[in-house]
Amino acid sequence: MSNDPPPEPHAAGSKGQERRDDLTALQLPNLESLRKFVVVAEELSFTRASLRLHVVQSGVSSAVAALERELGARLFDRDRHSVALTEAGRALLPEARAALAAARAAAEAVAETSAGLRGTLSVGMMISTGPVDVPAALGRFHRSHPGVVVRLRVLPGGTADLARAVADGALDLALLSLPGEPPAGVAVRRLAQEPLVLICAPGHPLAGEGEVPLDALGGETFIDFPAGWGTRTIIDRAFAAAGIDRPVAFEVAYYTIAAGLVGHGLGVAFFPASAAAEVEGVAQVAVAGLSWQIQVATTATRRPSAAARAFLAELLPSRR
Repeated sequence: MSNDPPPEPHAAGSKGQERRDDLTALQLPNLESLRKFVVVAEELSFTRASLRLHVVQSGVSSAVAALERELGARLFDRDRHSVALTEAGRALLPEARAALAAARAAAEAVAETSAGLRGTLSVGMMISTGPVDVPAALGRFHRSHPGVVVRLRVLPGGTADLARAVADGALDLALLSLPGEPPAGVAVRRLAQEPLVLICAPGHPLAGEGEVPLDALGGETFIDFPAGWGTRTIIDRAFAAAGIDRPVAFEVAYYTIAAGLVGHGLGVAFFPASAAAEVEGVAQVAVAGLSWQIQVATTATRRPSAAARAFLAELLPSRR
């Protein structure tokens, strides 16, 4: 009979051990399946996703099907004509983007120690960034970090779409114009501020005025940019606060078209001062108290990637 003392009983499940056991038992999706899922979710098309990923469509379909089996949930509703995210798919999308961003950050951290910055930088911007020279900043960044691939996007919903894309991880950073507090998950830094000016046809009664108050514009017909754009939100809020009706007869997405409509007497419009200075065939009128900020937005829920931090360093010194 052994005289060895009996083994001491283990403590009933330490938290660290429980976490390790959870990780061992949990079926974790692989990053490549998550990447394909995210691209399909963004394109809402398996065909477009396969073209973007440069793989055959069957490879994308099988990866998504395998991911659905691993997670035990259908991620897309599909029929012959459309693809839509299910509730489970909508819940997974921000988490999948966060997981991919974390994996990319880990790879970049290792790459920084030897070969310099690598990877991809996704940047969103408005059609105008005022005095902030984005092409010059991108040029400096590319010369300093040639191993980083930059993807630049202008989203149709303007500032509102850009802020959402930063919050959910589709963009690393964005240049936008938020008139109030940033939405949840987004942090902003101001880069510049400039006045908004009214442009009108040279023969308009206000042409030649030095500055007019907002209430002098009651009864005008307006040409503006789509709802969600930074300047549109600023102007809408200013008129609403003053109790002034502002009919928008024309919504356009380009300064050149807006200026052409104004020049032909179809309405008046608000432009950033820097954009108005480049327009011919219209008159400019200052309006008291109206300005916009150009800001750079990053995620507030995780550390920006090394490439994003390096590009921020190029942007911030250009502040005016």
